Amino acid sequence: MTTQPQKRYDTVIIGARCAGASLAMLLAQRGQHVLAIDRSKYGTDTVSTHALMRAGVEQLTRWGVLNDLLAAGTPPIRNMAFHYGDTSIALPIKSAPASPFLLAPRRTVLDRVLVDHARSSGAEVRFGCRLEQLVRDRHDRVTGVVVNEGGRRFTIECDTVVGADGIGSTVAELAGAVTYKQGLHASACVLGYWPDVDVDGYQWAYDLGVSAGAIPTSGGTCVFVTIAPARLRAAGRDVERCFEDALSEASPSMAARFTRGLREGGLRRFAGVKGFMRQSTGAGWALVGDAGYFKDPLTAHGITDALRDATLLANALVTGRRSLAQYQTTRDELSHTMFEVTDQIASLAWNLEQLQQLHMQFSAAMSAEINYLSNLEDIAAQAA
Repeated sequence: MTTQPQKRYDTVIIGARCAGASLAMLLAQRGQHVLAIDRSKYGTDTVSTHALMRAGVEQLTRWGVLNDLLAAGTPPIRNMAFHYGDTSIALPIKSAPASPFLLAPRRTVLDRVLVDHARSSGAEVRFGCRLEQLVRDRHDRVTGVVVNEGGRRFTIECDTVVGADGIGSTVAELAGAVTYKQGLHASACVLGYWPDVDVDGYQWAYDLGVSAGAIPTSGGTCVFVTIAPARLRAAGRDVERCFEDALSEASPSMAARFTRGLREGGLRRFAGVKGFMRQSTGAGWALVGDAGYFKDPLTAHGITDALRDATLLANALVTGRRSLAQYQTTRDELSHTMFEVTDQIASLAWNLEQLQQLHMQFSAAMSAEINYLSNLEDIAAQAA
């Protein structure tokens, strides 16, 4: 192993997608020396349902990122509709100064824009670089990382290592982070992109045992179906037929529009992972995004979670260890109801009346989240 002479960082972040890049940007803006590394290449895609909820849009607006996403071709979303069998409920998006609309950027757009803002804020971001080991001192505190970049292995020293490296987080594994809450259910998802078919805002459709959505995103519309993992496994290689059948069950009108349209590339699938909450702070380390907290994607709140928790963790790292210990508690308090409700929805065992009640509970939890984030600057000032 080669140890290269280089500056010591305040924070090294493993993973430079939406959670990691946002955290790098926020910490650099507050004067920290930050390095974020990612094993993938700059601007690569990842499976996502893309939708941002109001709390996520508010964060992007405050960070000065929103206009760049619009300039990259991400359409503003001012309406959404829920279709429960034959019943439809249309909901205009309430406009607010920090969230005049919603939006759902492709990850090739969102992650790249956040990395660009992190770099312009002073953070260093390296791609094609992966974590191999955590370095610890004699008190078992994490004091750095061993990384591999293009076949070269070297050590980087830092005060804190943050895992923003997703569901199968290497940082969580190496740090010994305990999973203390586990969901009971998981749903599978199949999605594709239709560049020439437009929809009016977010469209969510449900029938017994199945759901679907159409989401306007950068360069077209993302359409997905959510089904039981066993159904996806049973489909084997015939994912096209599985997708079309599920879409027809959830929304015959949506199926009629999109099965005739020209799709961009093949269908993508997510086999399903049960939600979890992990221990997300320790001596010299922390977790953010899906590395520390994951819930089923069918409620489309994962990116909003990542942006919110990047804000919470940035405040904690800047204001000190006592705030860092509180970070996980605050995250869990904001997430508890959404986690439980999402897990129930992921069971796909509801009837449509029950589902509407679950959606109302989820909406109330999002309102509480927005209220908290709106006052976050005052809270951070008090903690400091």
